[in-house]
Amino acid sequence: MGLLGSEVYPQAERRLRLGMVGGGRGAVVGQWHASGARLSDRWEIVAGALSADPETARRSGRDWMLSDDRIYTDYSGMARAEAARGDGIDAVAICTPNFTHRPIAEAFMRAGIDVICDKPITTTLEDARALAELARETGLVFAVTHPYAFHPMVRQAREMIAQDAVGEITQFTIEYAQDWATEPDDPDFKAVQWRRDPAKVGRASATGDIGTHALHLLEFVTGRRVARLRADFHVCGAPKAMEDTAFLNLRLDNDAPGAMWLTQAAPGNYCGLRLRVYGQKGGLEWDQEKPEYLRYTPLNEPERMIVRGHGAGVLPAAERMVLLPRGHGEALSDAWANLYREIAIAVEARRAGKALPDGLVALPGIDDGVRGVAFVHAAADSNEAGGVWTDL
Repeated sequence: MGLLGSEVYPQAERRLRLGMVGGGRGAVVGQWHASGARLSDRWEIVAGALSADPETARRSGRDWMLSDDRIYTDYSGMARAEAARGDGIDAVAICTPNFTHRPIAEAFMRAGIDVICDKPITTTLEDARALAELARETGLVFAVTHPYAFHPMVRQAREMIAQDAVGEITQFTIEYAQDWATEPDDPDFKAVQWRRDPAKVGRASATGDIGTHALHLLEFVTGRRVARLRADFHVCGAPKAMEDTAFLNLRLDNDAPGAMWLTQAAPGNYCGLRLRVYGQKGGLEWDQEKPEYLRYTPLNEPERMIVRGHGAGVLPAAERMVLLPRGHGEALSDAWANLYREIAIAVEARRAGKALPDGLVALPGIDDGVRGVAFVHAAADSNEAGGVWTDL
């Protein structure tokens, strides 16, 4: 059968202590972080400033069964207090709106605490580069939460392309389609309201929200960088202040052409992140809504469906991420667990002063975060100039 995923990563000496900023009552993203951290069996959530509203922060902390003295009502106080404790947090997860990421991350990095940050990491390139410089100065881990890269079949696709299974890449498509923004925004839903405010979300709405995931998945799997793009932003759902849909043409750094479609206003689409990559020798297709399957179409040969599990063509880099045997469904929560497992391994290694073996983890870091912000700005520049080609 092969080894279970947890058996091929280094054994942990203890569960790391995790703190969270944001992610309290009503915040779905906080539950994703929490479930992934717990399922990884590498973390214990011990502290939090779970809301900007003090009463909500206190209530959320009690919901999460945190000790009263580790329920905080502001992140700066949390950073100072946790850094001073002998049993302080090893890392903090930042699950807050985009415009707050830089000051929160800076507060914890200056306190010597590793950072796990949602994307986009900032609203401006200046802020993103400032965080990157601080990460380099401190030597701390700065992980960015792109969980889709932690599905075993995504890792399988990445390894197959690296091993020349499709040959030189000649074309591709990447899409992320949802439908929740088709109808008018709910004025009482805070998570939607800040996504329509450029001062809080940045220069793009859907493009930053889901486009950064699409870009990371494309570059992660192909091992190529997007060199140029042109973009058109649209409102295809109910009227709103910023785009809910974007169409982009892309060129990889080997000049291979491709297309990206991003929308949150396509009825009947739920979380349709789909990647197709084609080369001189074959193609690969992966769909996030059917994450356990990878379609491989070698040229002039029968197509092959690779199924998440142990053996049967699953490569070691993917197999170590497998949590259950075939037939027992894995899902996004398992991908989050794999993400938090690799973050833990990186944090453990940094704290022990040890270098990680090559290829053990493939963790999105600060440079990936800066790249995502650069992508948003390039797309916005292109759109504002009438859809002209723009370097990334």
